[in-house]
Amino acid sequence: MTSITKSLLFSCLALACVAGAALAQNSPNKPIRVIVPWPAGGTVDGVARVIGPKLADGLGRPVLVENRAGAGGSIGQAEAAKAPPDGHTVLLVFDTHAVNHLLYSNLGYDPFGSFEHVSLIVTSPQVLAGATNFSPSTVPELVVHAKANPGKVTYATVGAGSSNHLNALLLANRTGIEMTHVPYKGGAPMMIDLVGGQVNVMFVSAPQAIPRVKAGRIKALAIGSPRRIPQLPDTPTVAETLPGFAAQSWVGMLAPAGTPKEIVARLHAEVARALADPDVRGKLAAQGFDMVGSTPGEFLAFARTESEKWAKVIRDYQVRVE
Repeated sequence: MTSITKSLLFSCLALACVAGAALAQNSPNKPIRVIVPWPAGGTVDGVARVIGPKLADGLGRPVLVENRAGAGGSIGQAEAAKAPPDGHTVLLVFDTHAVNHLLYSNLGYDPFGSFEHVSLIVTSPQVLAGATNFSPSTVPELVVHAKANPGKVTYATVGAGSSNHLNALLLANRTGIEMTHVPYKGGAPMMIDLVGGQVNVMFVSAPQAIPRVKAGRIKALAIGSPRRIPQLPDTPTVAETLPGFAAQSWVGMLAPAGTPKEIVARLHAEVARALADPDVRGKLAAQGFDMVGSTPGEFLAFARTESEKWAKVIRDYQVRVE
């Protein structure tokens, strides 16, 4: 082992010790709150439930998942922003984290100034899914049907400005079709109505779609990734019809602004450790997630880029909160 390697190793160990001491100070058994600003059963909640036990093992204390749904995830985010910056409260966010400030005038927090970005945890392609009682089964069939029935095709989303909403707008624009938006408060209730046939189609994260497609409860019209995915190998991509089209969801971890850097580093290390665990990787991969585990700086840069990208779409389509 070189002197440089030894120095780095000792620095990492020292950092972990400092972070551990900070977490333990005056609260040896205090649990870690993981706020999920979406209902139970959705994409973000699913990630929290898979990585939560591993975070608890690594941090040496209980990890409690708390669902605080509403307003495109902004209610839970506002609560997390006001929490003490001591490492005992973290927040798992969906892709709406990068766009809510473009849609809501009184969020009660700043998406970048009110939080420390800990890690981009996972990404997943979105699936253009349809109800089994909806006749089109491919993108070309959807286009033909929608043009013959303007405004009568309904599409579900988790709210204005969400990635599934913006991708549906892009699909409509690229194909020249008109569809009717039906917003929901979360992925779970949205999926219930798709399964029941109350709405026709929606873009939804692969983990939400794959098990229901395999069970025959919904059908997959197309995949939003550049290439077909192994879980649904016979389902074409949207890009096979509309070159360049891509749709993805993502989940990341934040902490309240002012959380000490050593604690943020410790939280990031535990996320990376959890994602390296074969059991966790197997469960997430089977659902259609791609593991990331980025650094805090990488996640912040990614979130800012996503915000800039979608800001143009929101302006061009005059997206408003409904």
